[in-house]
Amino acid sequence: MPLPATSLYAALLAVLVVLLSLRVIRLRQRYHILLGTPHRLVERAVRAHGNCVEYGPLGLVLLGLLEGMGLPLWGVHALGTALLAGRVLHAFGISREPEAMRWRVAGMALTFAVLGLGGAALLGLVLADAAERL
Repeated sequence: MPLPATSLYAALLAVLVVLLSLRVIRLRQRYHILLGTPHRLVERAVRAHGNCVEYGPLGLVLLGLLEGMGLPLWGVHALGTALLAGRVLHAFGISREPEAMRWRVAGMALTFAVLGLGGAALLGLVLADAAERL
């Protein structure tokens, strides 16, 4: 079953992860750091990347399941846009020196909203489907 909306956000998040990874590599090269995060800018870049790969996949799984369960495409796109925006805002906020806390917080708030609303919507769709089968 094709999932065009989820595929769009998976592609965009993949680009974001690659960009964040390249930033980590570039900073490790600049500061001659092979392992660990002893430099504050490297630590920020590593956490921006790490946080994206920690939360992005669960968001994408929710999007795919919601799309597959029949959530209207506008809902999938709303959640996908919020997920992507949340990941970009968080990465921007945590990467700044000094840290731009409002962007970091806004990014996490959007991400948590997607996970919470998406999880609740999925539960509702699953329960409705189960009730129909009874």
